[in-house]
Formats: sequence, structure tokens, C-alpha cells
Amino acid sequence: MNQHCSSKLDDILSQTRHLNPQGAININDTIVAGIYNAAEEITNLVVRQQEKPRIDWDRTLDDILTSRVWGFPSMLLLLSAIFWLTITGANYPSELLATGLFWVQDRLTDFCHYLKAPEWVNGLFVEGVYRSLAWVVSVMLPPMAIFFPCFTLLEDMGYLPRVAFNLDRFFKKAGTHGKQALTMSMGFGCNAAGIVACRIIESPRERLIAMLTNNFVPCNGRFPTLIALASLLVLGLGTTFGATFIVVGVVMLGILMTLFVSWLLSKTLLKGIPSSFTLELPPYRKPQVAKIIVRSIFDRTIFVLGRAICMAAPAGAVIWLLANIDLGNHSILIHIANFFNSFGQLIGLDGFILTAFILGLPANEIVLPILIMSYLASGTMLELNSIQALQQLFVVEHGWTWLTAVCMMLFSLLHFPCSTTLWTIWRESASIKWTILAAILPLSIACAVCFIVAQSARLLGLV
Repeated sequence: MNQHCSSKLDDILSQTRHLNPQGAININDTIVAGIYNAAEEITNLVVRQQEKPRIDWDRTLDDILTSRVWGFPSMLLLLSAIFWLTITGANYPSELLATGLFWVQDRLTDFCHYLKAPEWVNGLFVEGVYRSLAWVVSVMLPPMAIFFPCFTLLEDMGYLPRVAFNLDRFFKKAGTHGKQALTMSMGFGCNAAGIVACRIIESPRERLIAMLTNNFVPCNGRFPTLIALASLLVLGLGTTFGATFIVVGVVMLGILMTLFVSWLLSKTLLKGIPSSFTLELPPYRKPQVAKIIVRSIFDRTIFVLGRAICMAAPAGAVIWLLANIDLGNHSILIHIANFFNSFGQLIGLDGFILTAFILGLPANEIVLPILIMSYLASGTMLELNSIQALQQLFVVEHGWTWLTAVCMMLFSLLHFPCSTTLWTIWRESASIKWTILAAILPLSIACAVCFIVAQSARLLGLV
């Protein structure tokens, strides 16, 4: 057996001795592929199965899920199914939660009046802090409670490595490492986790590219915003399929943008030859329901919701203070929004939206609640408990068009990372220069894309 192994390895090495310099970059691929072939032959010699199954389900599924013809359609189908379940299933619980939580807000206001508390106490703690928390819970909890178990199910079954396998050749063409597909998949859960996962990439150049581009896939903090805006776009059509297709389209745009920016960096700031990558696909596993529930609820849903609540409570207080402290004839919040309004209109947004993104730097989860609070603090006081109420606030009260919703979705997808992700990039790269670039690069791309979309729509007379 030892002689057989030695002869196989000698054959592998002999295949690499005659490679010309142009083929030198494939030496690692040749060696690894040869080793795997040799291992398979040795396994076939010494391993015997008592009963060979009639159907090799792993190979049968891989023939579909990783094929050049059906790999991407099956991936899109699975993503569409998850988003459709999330959007359809979250509507009623979200409305129910909002109704109940805002009923509690009214009772808290009555209690403050009963105690004859100063008006600012009710405003700061009830209309500021509590309302922010109520919106974070009602808007974010139902989608996360559905999306995370579904995503964890695919992860537990062993499907995510197949996604990396399908995308590997595209990352190689972009001049980066194939393992970036794995770190990108981690970014769908949390971009900060995706940055830490970049440690699996050995090349410093390719690791930096993966860190700088991980933000272009939407994390779990941005999915509630994208889902709400997609539902707003198709409101009145009576179907959730349109919202599902919009969210899937946004995800695909994020993947395409990741590939484009990776290619751009590999040709400019971070030139180099992509390293070889051999991915061993794990076997499919029977999902462990108890493990999925624990991981999705405790490790993801509660963790993300808890982080959002911790950020939303002080943010609600700050928003209320900014909206109720006047400088001249207007509040501080309106002054800030007016300062950004001209630039916001140029890229299809407004000053309040840009202010919400800036104040939402601590966590992407609180951008939409901050925007809602900003609008409510400056206009008609509404109790929003449905997508219809959201349409009333955005469209009727503040003049949104379909272009505003589209540009906000694009900006949410492409804008700067949250503070946690930026801090993680600084820790992993040990460079303030790359951390600043990680913030400026996506922000510049977000502004450029929104500007092109907004100006094109206006020139064509679509708005």
C-alpha cells in the first residue's frame, strides 16, 4: 500500500516538472487535483461497502445544484422561496405587534398624564425611546423570525458551500480568491462575521479585497428595510411575488457589485494573480430541527434584535431631542435635513433619508425606524401599524415616488458599513487607511449609482 501511495505521488509530481512558466500558476491546482484522484483510487482499493445504495442522493443533488445549467436557477429559486415566505408570513404578525405595542404607548401616555408629569418626560421617554423600540420590534422581529430559520436550514443542510462552488469561477475571473464566495455568504448573516471569516484566505491581497467588498451583500440588519420598501413598491397589486422578485433582484445586484468592485480593486489598488482554491463539498445532512431553532432564534434573531434595541433606544431619545429643540423657526432635525436635502434630491432621496442613514451608523437595523421617527416628529403624528400606514406617511405626507423607494433600496444596499463592521475591518486589517477606504468606497458607489438612476429616470420622464 505504501509503495502504491508513493508511486501515485511520484506521478503527480512528474506532471508538474514539465510545466512552462505560463502554466506555473496551475501547479498547486495540478498537485491538489492529483492528490484527490490518488486518494479516491486508494479508497476504492481498500474500502468496501456492504450494501451500495440504489441512488447516490448526494451526487444526484449535486448534479442539479452545482451544474452549469441548473446551478444558478436552483439558487435563485431557493432564495425566492425564502424571501416569499418571509414577506408573506411577516405581514400579519408585524401589523399585530405594531397595534399592540402602540396601544401600550397610549396607555403609557395616559399614565404620564395621570402622574401630571412634565410634557417633555412623555415626549422623551414615550414618544422618543418607547416609540423607537416599538417600531424596531414590530418591523424587524417578524421578518427575522422567518428568514433566519430558513437561512439556517440551508446552512445546516450543507447548501451554502454549493453556493460558493457555483460562484468560484466568477471570483477567479474577477482576479480574487475562490474562498471569497464563502466569506460573502457569511455576510448575508452579518457583515462583521463575514469580515472575520476572511481569515480563511491566506493571501493578504485577496483577504483585503474580500474585506473591502463584503459590505455589498445585504446583512440581516438591512433585510427588514429592503423587504418593507419592496412591499411598499408593489402595494396595491395584491401580491407578494412582486416584492419577492424585487428583493431577490437586489441580492443579485449586490453579488454583481461584489464581483465588479473585486475586479476593479484587483486591477488597480490590489493587483496580483489569484490563488488556487480547491473546495471539498461536504455531504448533505439531515437538518437538526432543535439546533436550527436554537441557532436562528438565540444566536441570530435575539442577538440582532437586542443589538438594534440597544442602539434604537438612545437613537430615539436623540431624534426626539433634535426634533423638539428649536434653532430659530425650525428644529435642529429640520436644519440638518435641510442641509442634506439638495444633495439628497440630486440622488433621488431627501435630507431626512440621508440624516437617517448617518444617524443609523451604529446599526443598519435602526435606519428605517429613525426615518419614520424623523418624519413623525416633523409632521402629522401617526400610529403606523401597516404597510398602508407607511405609504400614507411616505407617499402622501412626504411626497415619495417609486424612484424614492428604489433609490433608498439601492443606497441601503451599497452605502457604508455599520460601525461594528468598520471596527472589525480595523481590527482585522490593522490599518486605518483600509478602514477609511472601506467606508468611502461603498458610499461613493452608492451615491454614483443613485445619481445615475435618478437622473436617468427624470430625463426619460418616468417621474
